Amino acid sequence: MHRDSSAAGKARALDGERCASLTMDSQAAAESVFREESGRIIATLIRLAGSFDRAEDALQEAFASALATWPKTGIPTNPAAWLMTTAQRKLIDQGRRERTQREKEDSVRYEIETFRPATEPELETAMHLPDDRLRLIFTCCHPALNQEGQVALTLRTLGGLSTPEIAKAFLLPEPTLAQRLVRAKRKIQEAHIPYEVPPAERLRERLEAVQTVVYLIFNEGYVATSGERLVRTDLCSEAIRLGRVLRDLMPEQSENLALLALMLLHDSRRAARVRNGELVTLEDQDRSLWDQNKIGEGQALVEKALKRGPVGQYQLQAAIAALHSEAKTASETDWGQIAALYRKLLDFNASPVIALNRAVAVAMSAGLEQGLQEIKAVGASGQLDRYYLFHAAQADILRRLGRKKESASAYETALELATNKVEQQYLRRRLAEVQNHLR
Repeated sequence: MHRDSSAAGKARALDGERCASLTMDSQAAAESVFREESGRIIATLIRLAGSFDRAEDALQEAFASALATWPKTGIPTNPAAWLMTTAQRKLIDQGRRERTQREKEDSVRYEIETFRPATEPELETAMHLPDDRLRLIFTCCHPALNQEGQVALTLRTLGGLSTPEIAKAFLLPEPTLAQRLVRAKRKIQEAHIPYEVPPAERLRERLEAVQTVVYLIFNEGYVATSGERLVRTDLCSEAIRLGRVLRDLMPEQSENLALLALMLLHDSRRAARVRNGELVTLEDQDRSLWDQNKIGEGQALVEKALKRGPVGQYQLQAAIAALHSEAKTASETDWGQIAALYRKLLDFNASPVIALNRAVAVAMSAGLEQGLQEIKAVGASGQLDRYYLFHAAQADILRRLGRKKESASAYETALELATNKVEQQYLRRRLAEVQNHLR
C-alpha cells in the first residue's frame, strides 16, 4: 500500500513536471512568435479593422488565448498562423460587441471570411495576404507625427515591444511613453493619415523618414544617451530586425541595403566595446571579439548597395564602417580613404558632427596638428559647444600632441556634458592620466 501511494505520488510529480515543462515551452513559443511575427499580423489587422487600437486589442487577446490554450492542446504546427486566425476571430467578436458599429463589423467580417482558410492553415496560407507592413511603416513614420511619436509607434507596432519595454529602453516614465502613443494614434485618426505606401513622387522623402527612425532606434541602443549601460542590445536587435523588414519589403532601394549593412557592421563590435564595465575605444578593441558573421554580411551588403547606386549617405557611412571592419589592427585603418568618404558625406548632409568626424580622420591620416586645426574650425560656429564628443575629440588629439594642460581642460568639459555613466567613467580615467603627467 505504501509502495502504491509512493508510486502514485511520483507519477503525480512527473505529471506536474511535464505540465510545467509544457507550460514553459508554450509560453516561450508564444512569446517568440509574438515578437517575430507581430509586425506582420498587426499590419494586416489594422488594414482589416481600420483602427490601431482594435487591431492591438485583437492581437493581445489572441496572445492571451495562446498562453491559455497551448499548454493543454500543444503548440500548433504553425504558431504564427494560429495567432493570425485567432486574432481575426477576435475582430469579429469585437464587431459583435460594438452594435453601434454594425457597418464596420460587416466589412471586417467580409474581409476576414474572404481570406480565412476553412481549416487551421499553414503559415504560407495564413500569411498569403498582401504584406501590409510596408503600409504600416509609412503610416508610423508619417511626417505629420513628431519624431518621438514615430519612434514609439514603430517600436510598438512593427517591433512588437510593449509600452513598458519601450519606456524602459528610452528611460522614460511609462505614462509619458503611453501618452506619446495615444497622441500619435489620435493624430493619425484626426488628420485622416492614409494607410498606404506613398505615391512615387513622395516616396523618396518619406522613405528617408522611415530610415531615420530605424537608425535612431539603433543609435539609442548602440550608445545609450544616459543610464548605467553603454549598449542596449534589445534596441540594437530591434533596429536590425526592422532594417531587415525594410530591406525585404523594398529590396530595390540601395539605401535600405546600406542602412542594414551599417547597423550590422557597427553591431559586430558590440562584444569588444566594453571590458570589465569600462568603455574600450575602437583603437584599443580586441578585434578577435568582433562578430565575423555580421561583418561578412555587412560587407556583402555594402558592395551590393554601392554597385546598385545611386550613392547615398547610408552607403557612404556603411563604406566607412566597412573600412574599419577590414583593418586587422588599428594601425592598418585606411584613414585617408575614410576622410575622403566623410568629405563626400558632407555633400549630402552638412552636419557639424560629420565635419567633426572628418576632422578626426584627417588628424589620423594627414597629421595631428592639421586635424586639430580642422576640429577647431568646425567648432567655431558654436554649434558643438554642448556636444561632449567635440570636446573629447579635442582632448584626445591634444593628449597625443603632448599638450596635457589643454587636454585636461577639454576632458573636463567633455565630462561635464556626458550623460552616460560608462562614457563618464572613461573620460574620468583619461582626465586622471593627463593630470598625472602635469604633477
